[in-house]
Amino acid sequence: MTPTTSDAPLTCDFEGLAIAYDERVLEPRPWTALQSRWAAELVGEASDARLLELCAGAGHIGLLAAHLSGASVVCVDVDPDACDFARANAAAAGLADRVTVRCVPLERCVAPDETPFDVVIADPPWVPRSDLGRFPEDPELAIDGGDDGLDVARACLEHARGAVRRGAGMLLQLGSADQADRLVREAGDLGWLAGELRQGDRGVVLHLVAD
Repeated sequence: MTPTTSDAPLTCDFEGLAIAYDERVLEPRPWTALQSRWAAELVGEASDARLLELCAGAGHIGLLAAHLSGASVVCVDVDPDACDFARANAAAAGLADRVTVRCVPLERCVAPDETPFDVVIADPPWVPRSDLGRFPEDPELAIDGGDDGLDVARACLEHARGAVRRGAGMLLQLGSADQADRLVREAGDLGWLAGELRQGDRGVVLHLVAD
């Protein structure tokens, strides 16, 4: 389905991919390509690799990872508008045959008998609820991380663990190293071991390994 709005969608260049979006979804941030490149690095040259992208938004991070690696990707988001854009952007990038978009909540991101994924990518909302007023241009659904900014990130860890084999990786985007430190202290109870932390131009990406 093509996204519909009263105005033509905006388009940004995301490291060579033309990504369409509008005010209903979060504007793609250039620095989030760090996550895409790292996912492609983890996948390597495995042409049959499968990526799972949670909180996909317009799909740019997962699509770039698929483009760089040759992997297939399942993009998951609860927002129908975001899912429409992810499908349209996959088609525009010539990746429709390797991209599946699921408009479901996190607890339904994978089927119980589904083939495990090789890498999980997650860019959950991480803004503390008390700070939402600082970002009036962004849709609340896309940035509201709950009281401490980590509610959706925790849900990603919980629901992604059953989607991967032991030793598989997850790349989780967060707002700061402090948030990453707090989440690492809880990750073990959710089935994950802490790996590397990489600093982006804005925000960080935390690598976790399924225990």
